[in-house]
Order: sequence, then C-alpha cells, then structure tokens
Amino acid sequence: MLHIDIHSFSYKKGGIPKDTTGNGGGFTFDCRGILNPGRIEEYKSLTGNDPGVQEFLETQTDMPKFLDLIKNIISINIDNYLERGFENLQINFGCTGGQHRSVYCALKIAEFVREKYPEGTEISLHHDEQHQLNS
Repeated sequence: MLHIDIHSFSYKKGGIPKDTTGNGGGFTFDCRGILNPGRIEEYKSLTGNDPGVQEFLETQTDMPKFLDLIKNIISINIDNYLERGFENLQINFGCTGGQHRSVYCALKIAEFVREKYPEGTEISLHHDEQHQLNS
C-alpha cells in the first residue's frame, strides 16, 4: 500500500512540512505564481475549500493548467512507486498564507489520486494552517 501524505502549507507561517517517514521529503509545489484570491475582499475570510474561491481559481487564473502539469508529474512517480512497492510519498502545496491556493491544490490533487488510483493507495490530507479542513 502506498501512503500518500498531501499537505497545504504557508511559506510565511510554518514553512515546508517535514517528512516524518524518513524519505527526506517529496514533491513541494509553489502556488504563489497563481493570482491570490485572498487579495480580493469577498474571498479574504474564505479558504480554497469554498465554492467561490474554487470558481475564481478555475476561471480567473492559470490554476487548471498548473494542476494538469502537477497531475502528470506526480503520476509518473505514483506509477513507479506502486510498481516498486514503495510505501510513502509526500506531496506539498505552499502559498503565502496556506489558506486559498494551497488548500485548493491539495484538495484537487487528493481527489485526482483517489479517482486515478483507487487500489493500492491511501491518502492523508493535512491543511497545516486550516486545521478544520483536515481529513
């Protein structure tokens, strides 16, 4: 079983999450190149889990293209890790505050992995700055 640990985090607050498996880390993707919905008044108090923020990211930014590229990159490793019997992979998404872009990416990549790899993987989803969203 490949355990995939997915984190959203803040570069300003907690920084890149530590890998506790002993592998020395995994993927870390910087979401700060995507327009920040947190700079728009109506989205400031929301997170990447909220429909309005998600719609903004999907229609007003390059987020769909960004996620498509990430899906391609991580699939190469997941396929390989499953084939070789590896047990752990960490995937991190960082943005300024760990509230909008990184949360959205972590959620969407968790959905993608669950759909593409229903057998052989288990996912832990951690929102390091948004604890109420952890699953």
